Amino acid sequence: MPQASTDPVKLTGSVLAVRGAALDIRFADGGLPQIEEALRIARPGAEDVLLEVQSHLDRHSIRAIAMNSTEGLQRGAKVLATGAPLTTPVGDAVLGRLLDVTGAVRDFGPPLPPDTPIWPIHRAPPPLAEQNAATGMFETGIKMIDLLVPLAQGGKAAMFGGAGVGKTVLVMELIRAMAERYHGTSVFAGIGERSREGHELLTDMTESGVLARTVLVYGQMNEPPGARWRVGLTALTIAEYFRDVQHKNVLLLMDNVFRFVQAGSEVSGLLGRPPSRVGYQPTLASEVAGLQERIASVAGAAITAIEAVYVPADDFTDPAVTAISAHVDSMIALSRSMAAEGMYPAIDPLTSASVLLDPTVVGVEHDTLAARARQVLARYKELQDVIALLGVEELGAADRQAVIRARRLQRFLTQPFGVTEAFTGTPGQSVPLAETLAGAKAILDGETDDWAESSLYMIGGLDQGRQKEAARQKANAS
Repeated sequence: MPQASTDPVKLTGSVLAVRGAALDIRFADGGLPQIEEALRIARPGAEDVLLEVQSHLDRHSIRAIAMNSTEGLQRGAKVLATGAPLTTPVGDAVLGRLLDVTGAVRDFGPPLPPDTPIWPIHRAPPPLAEQNAATGMFETGIKMIDLLVPLAQGGKAAMFGGAGVGKTVLVMELIRAMAERYHGTSVFAGIGERSREGHELLTDMTESGVLARTVLVYGQMNEPPGARWRVGLTALTIAEYFRDVQHKNVLLLMDNVFRFVQAGSEVSGLLGRPPSRVGYQPTLASEVAGLQERIASVAGAAITAIEAVYVPADDFTDPAVTAISAHVDSMIALSRSMAAEGMYPAIDPLTSASVLLDPTVVGVEHDTLAARARQVLARYKELQDVIALLGVEELGAADRQAVIRARRLQRFLTQPFGVTEAFTGTPGQSVPLAETLAGAKAILDGETDDWAESSLYMIGGLDQGRQKEAARQKANAS
């Protein structure tokens, strides 16, 4: 077996081959760097290339994946083993800053202080005996989520949806809502997303004043697969520092975890591994688990994760989607048909689920109300084909009542967001849980059966609906 060098300064090699982001490197002295060790290639007049060792090809050569561009790199270039994994700066100094996968500052601001702590991005999850179960509710102010898919404090929630159904908007609204409601520390990981979205998020957070409590970590769509593959670990390491050292509750947001899987698939191909089911990497399950199992709560502090997950071709049976969903406490499914009807947030209440929706956690009243809401919405869905053929008038009295209340409940659970105010002109609304429950109960009890559906659409609490209905009736009377 190759021996790891005890003196990384002397362990140098040279580039044998460059295949895009994959490099073969030879170490002539007989020692080889460890798997997941970082390597550096210095380039005069250009940015150094950082690599991570992925496999030992033989006793003298390894294959590594680059974290940044390899353009212009030549065979024979000198490679230096660092003797440690990739690292990132952590702590208060990175709050309000934008970093890349290697921890380099990318916001054109001043350099970080020289005494900033540095942590390796590869770390073990907390021992199981030290982890706490997520049992507290994380109130978001978003009616549909708080009523039917409550999030767990210290848990993992994932928003699954195809292209264009509102995943990123929902993540951005949660960032804004959490900063205002909890005044906590947030870490945002932009994994494989568009450069435009990163710029917009940075601008919005600066203008809203929440950037000072947030760290942004980006590995964008135009970067090599290695950067997109490891940027989630960089963000998670920063969150772990706030949890373990400063004992703070941290909100970790990832957009988009599917791009992490996609980057892993690209890396797997570059390393020459045979593809597995549907072309994904054979290490899909272990890679997803390695990321997700580090998101945990310990005594006195928690990491609460909210993840956006792209669903390719709206196929919820895709192996990447099922691998991610196995690790989450709350699964929020976004529906293209609801988005087409203008029901935003376009969350499907019947396919979304949360382990917190239990009377011992949210209380008997909330659990009963959520069950009633699901029941009436499910009945409405069953009757939609009949309504399309024969009309509502042909239904029995009980079914007509269910349809009336389901349609009004659907509209009450829509909500204008603060992050879309610039586009819609409608001020964003954050609704306390008590108001959400009271409004849903009033609708299910029939108090709004005579109201126009439009009076409940895109409002906050039910009091706003009453005002809209009173104005409508007054206008009709005149």
